[in-house]
Order: sequence, then C-alpha cells, then structure tokens
Amino acid sequence: MNKKIFCVGLNKTGTSSLHDAFLMLNIKSVHFKGAEERNIKDIIQSNYLAGDNILKGLEHYEAFSDWDLGPSTVDIVKEFDKQYPNSKFILNIRDLDGWLNSREKHVIRNQERKRKNPDADIQWLTIDREGWTKQFNNHYQQVTKHFESRESELLVFDVTQGDGWEKLCPFLEVPIPTTPFPKQNVAAHKKSFVRKVLRKLKRIVKS
Repeated sequence: MNKKIFCVGLNKTGTSSLHDAFLMLNIKSVHFKGAEERNIKDIIQSNYLAGDNILKGLEHYEAFSDWDLGPSTVDIVKEFDKQYPNSKFILNIRDLDGWLNSREKHVIRNQERKRKNPDADIQWLTIDREGWTKQFNNHYQQVTKHFESRESELLVFDVTQGDGWEKLCPFLEVPIPTTPFPKQNVAAHKKSFVRKVLRKLKRIVKS
C-alpha cells in the first residue's frame, strides 16, 4: 500500500483512540504503545537521519500514530508527504489546557517511576508548560500551512470535542461502523475533572 494514513498531531491528543479506530476499520495500524517494533519513534527517526525510506521496517502497516519527535516532528511530516504522496494526514488536536495538564501528569508519573527505579531508562522528566505551549501552537501552524490548499489530504480531528466516525470515515473513504467510536482516556480525563470540582466544592462548603 503506497498510500498511508499518518496521525501528525502531538502526543496526548487522542492517538490511542485513533489507533483503536483504525483497527476497528480493519486498517493495519501501529501505535507507540504496544508496538511489536517496540519504539516506532526511534525507527522513524533513525530512517530519517540515515536518508532511508522513512518507514523502513514499518512498510507493512497502513496507519501510524503516537510517533511525535518533538522539534523535528514537522520535518518528518514533510518527509512522509514527500515519500508517500496522496496519503491521508490527520492532525489530531485537543484544547491547549487539557493537553498541558495531560503532559504534566505523564511527566509526574515518569518522575515517580524514576524515583522508584533510578536505573530505568526514562527520559521525559521535565515539566515545561511555556515551552510546550510554544511547541503546540507552532506545530499546528506549520502543519496546516504545509497542507494549505490541500484540504482533501488533511483532517483536523479532536476526540475530546466529540469527533468520531462521522468525521473520520468520509475522510478515509470507508463505511461508517455501527459500533461506537473508541474514546480511550477521554472518560478518565472527564472523571478526573469532576473529582477536582467536587473537592473544591467541599473545601468551599467547609470554609
């Protein structure tokens, strides 16, 4: 399959939901978590730096998600577009505050894991909300600019705002399933928000 499906949003923006959706559509998808290749980020980056086929070792997959490589992500997106013309690109997004909070929680979990096991190979240990905000805004602007005037090839998709089959399937030109769209982690974020609100209300009542 020369044409591929690339999720080109940053991590923590619904990549798990999209990966599950692809599998439900019988699209062979690879996602950072649970990938047989262990780390698709490393594979993609290594191929890019070596000047090889960007998907060398991953060609048998049709859809790719959660491979965010930080500052070089947009360069990789452009290489995907160059090597796999007429592919489908999905810019998965979410609201900035929710994204920052999700990233911060992830780093805190990493810090705790590192504290318990100092020898563990855990690299994402620094919270940088200001830097992340710049990255978030720059990424969106650069990706949308790259696909300017090519709306048929780029879909902006936000799972947290209710985007699902009705938006995804016409873009991929596949039938809409009768089963609900998978929304991984979204419910957990909502429950966490509700718990925070309830705790604040309890403090107000007590005071």
